[in-house]
Amino acid sequence: MSSNPHNTESSTESSTTPQDLRLREAVAADAAGITNVFLASRAAAMPYLPRLYSDEQTRAWIEAVVLPGSTVWVAETGEKPEIVGFAALDGTVLDHLYLRPDVRRQGIGSALLAAVREASPYELSLHVFQRNQAARAFYERHGFTAGESDDGSRNEENEPDVTYHWTAL
Repeated sequence: MSSNPHNTESSTESSTTPQDLRLREAVAADAAGITNVFLASRAAAMPYLPRLYSDEQTRAWIEAVVLPGSTVWVAETGEKPEIVGFAALDGTVLDHLYLRPDVRRQGIGSALLAAVREASPYELSLHVFQRNQAARAFYERHGFTAGESDDGSRNEENEPDVTYHWTAL
């Protein structure tokens, strides 16, 4: 399974984040919640993508590759904490930033991105599908610039993407 993020954060968030928002580093027991966010987000934001793996295969990939190979943060809300988003950083590469579709535009993606920038304060890069206009606008609004484009040959979905870069001033 690919580690390209093709992130799905929205371009028009409100300026207030949920008061009960909590960010923390992920643990192995979060795999199911992260998988649910990943699957729901991709289905809602990128319905044009082919479904390459089952839910079980996706969870196994998150357990065996994403969680042990990256620094992963989860965003939780609610009295009984529920994972509503996550971000995964591998070195200076933001591999994933996904939100549950019903919590977009609430500042949660910006909060996750801030946590990632604390861990990589000088530079970040990421890949976004070219058709994912909402994610592209989100990253551009947060100071990322579009770099090289690809015809889709570097990702499993064979979907053209673009690399974004951010460098601290």
